[in-house]
Amino acid sequence: MAQTSSLNGKLVTLIGGSGFIGTHLAQDLLERGARVRIAAREPEKAFTLKPLANLGQIQFARCNAGDPRSVEACVTGSDYVVYLIGTFVGDQQRLQADSAGLAARIAAEQGASGFVYVSAIGADAEAATGYYRTKADGERQVLEAFPKASVIRPSVVFGEEAGLIPMFAEMVQMMPVLPVFGAESQFQLVWVDDVAAAIVAALEDPAAHGGKVFEAAGPEALSMMQINQRIADAQGRKRTFFAMPDPLAKIFAALPGTPMNRDQLAMLKSGSTATAGAKQLKDLGIAPKPLGLFLDRWMIKFRRHGRFSESHS
Repeated sequence: MAQTSSLNGKLVTLIGGSGFIGTHLAQDLLERGARVRIAAREPEKAFTLKPLANLGQIQFARCNAGDPRSVEACVTGSDYVVYLIGTFVGDQQRLQADSAGLAARIAAEQGASGFVYVSAIGADAEAATGYYRTKADGERQVLEAFPKASVIRPSVVFGEEAGLIPMFAEMVQMMPVLPVFGAESQFQLVWVDDVAAAIVAALEDPAAHGGKVFEAAGPEALSMMQINQRIADAQGRKRTFFAMPDPLAKIFAALPGTPMNRDQLAMLKSGSTATAGAKQLKDLGIAPKPLGLFLDRWMIKFRRHGRFSESHS
């Protein structure tokens, strides 16, 4: 695969590369022969990637995305840069917008061939949530600084080791009765490796894909209630789910120490599906995979008798 990729031998810096999407993206890049630099606040979180790289193929750099000197040091020598940082807490304007624009400006000044900004479906300067507003501002700042950058907007991303699937799976395993937030909201969950593939496709052909926005959405729309039920079915467990009433959901999201804040609740209620007329994964040559392709296998460890349980496939 490496010998056919335009990324072979090129240095790709992943700002925020120690996270869920970043580690999957790094694996994809390494397979294509790219040299990968993980630039993150805690790059050691990605040390598990070391055995997958050839000698000298992967680097780790501690990066403060809000510090121009730190970003410049991490971007130096890069052929391509990907900005992956996203957060539901803290200073979203700085982390999702201003620092993204800073990275894009430095990448442009240093002559990088391509830049990808990972945003989110729902990004909108007029959105009710700070998360979506600052993602939209990040897109604006990145494209102003690096006009041939590509923007990838994922829906809710799913995978085996992180995201909502393992979190819900643990709750289903433990609790016979579960509340569902945003129960009827529709989501086109997208597999993390399909998001990584979209970023790689944009990097491999910045001439064709630069300056464009692509939505990364899965092939089917499921309600949050359906997602929970599918997880329970794949575990072979009978569970009672009930839609959490909005007033109670708002109280829960306002409490300190809960796993959901008001922004996340608002996003759950609004759902996340592809926008009519937007460029999609197919425009990057990717056929997205459905959740059902993986769920039965991933739920084996959550079943009562593990791999000795009766198959639900």
